[in-house]
Amino acid sequence: MAAGAGSGAKFVDRVVLHVAAGNGGNGCASIHREKFKPLGGPDGANGGRGGDVILEVDSNAASLLDYHRRPHRKAANGRQGQGGHRTGADGGDVVLPVPDGTVVKAADGTVLADLVGEGTRFVIARGGKGGLGNAALATAKRKAPGFALLGEPGEERDVVLELKSVADVALVGFPSAGKSSLIAALSAAKPKIADYPFTTLIPNLGVVSAGDTTFTVADVPGLIEGASEGRGLGLEFLRHIERSSTLAHVLDCATPEPGRDPVSDFEVIERELRAYDRVLGDRPLSDRPRLVVLNKVDVPDGRDLAEMVRPEFEARGLRVFEVSAASHEGLRELSFAMAEMVEAHRASLPPAEPTRLVIRPEPVGGGAEFEVRPAGDNTYLITGEKPVRWLRQTDFSNEEAVGYLADRLARLGVEEALAEAGASAGATVMIGTHEESVVFDWEPEVVAGEAAPGPRGTDRRLDGYR
Repeated sequence: MAAGAGSGAKFVDRVVLHVAAGNGGNGCASIHREKFKPLGGPDGANGGRGGDVILEVDSNAASLLDYHRRPHRKAANGRQGQGGHRTGADGGDVVLPVPDGTVVKAADGTVLADLVGEGTRFVIARGGKGGLGNAALATAKRKAPGFALLGEPGEERDVVLELKSVADVALVGFPSAGKSSLIAALSAAKPKIADYPFTTLIPNLGVVSAGDTTFTVADVPGLIEGASEGRGLGLEFLRHIERSSTLAHVLDCATPEPGRDPVSDFEVIERELRAYDRVLGDRPLSDRPRLVVLNKVDVPDGRDLAEMVRPEFEARGLRVFEVSAASHEGLRELSFAMAEMVEAHRASLPPAEPTRLVIRPEPVGGGAEFEVRPAGDNTYLITGEKPVRWLRQTDFSNEEAVGYLADRLARLGVEEALAEAGASAGATVMIGTHEESVVFDWEPEVVAGEAAPGPRGTDRRLDGYR
């Protein structure tokens, strides 16, 4: 979505972002050696944690343009552990600044976070944990492990970022109704203004002060009939008024277009707002306080038309203001009326709380740690968070590491579960998913659950199965 032609700048309020957190560093398998002390014990340290990808609300971020241009972002990997108990360095986090009012959605449309308030953060992808070094894996039976665990991969995901402007008052109306001129007259904003439809291609924000009240006003790009069904530009920007507490209908009293007048324009926009309500849940636009701004009364015919239609709007219970963005007539009264409505809304809100970090809780345990399911003739699929994670940590080029994995699975109860499921010797066992799994031949006669002494990096239990 671009700003005015020739402006050279773009405004982007919806992007698909592809993020990848950093992988954890591998643990180190090392034995401390000194003169006269050749086997001083394991001293391999753990790998570093992979970096997170974090979204953070930043007042200096105006749009999502940077992520439209560069939609792929990756955090740094953790460093591998070293001997001498030197832990690998953690990978650096990547902090992505986003505008206030950014909504984070999963690919299926599920809202993950609604980022409002300077400094609010959301961890969008978590870095992988570093692998344990052999010093951390040493036990009374395995005093000097000849292996270390691999670092875990970082999370990867695609998310949708949508920007919803954070404004107290939204100016709505047809193209060329004078919304841009009005916001320029009310505030210090300097939007692009010209006398043709769809001049405004980005939502403009202005800060207005009236007495002791300061509030923001959003100039929403022009709506047309059918906008809620995708016509024109309105649907692309309707999300920007979702947060506004007050709506101001800006009606053109000097339009040269035949068949248009302030009352019919008002009814068309109201129909579009009601049609858009279906996506807003419990905050429909049609229920929010609104007022009517009859604009361009500096034009003689415009003033006559405003005086003619004013009683009809007042009969509907609406507050009406006759203004001119060009001559500033009526703007003081309008700004104070907006401030009064904004203050009333603010007073109805619960007490403000300090900005809190948005976090994604980890799943709470309590269910089955793994599941064994038949997947064919003497074939079984094992799923579960622990078995899959342990697979990722295992260096399958190291027999001792493979034996350690077998011990972990045995302690978890996988051996008994396979037997109860009817598995027999030579069964094909897959751990993971049908699409991505590691396949084993199950041999129940291989003793599991205890370390088998032997040269470092080997496991004598596997001698007959190489």
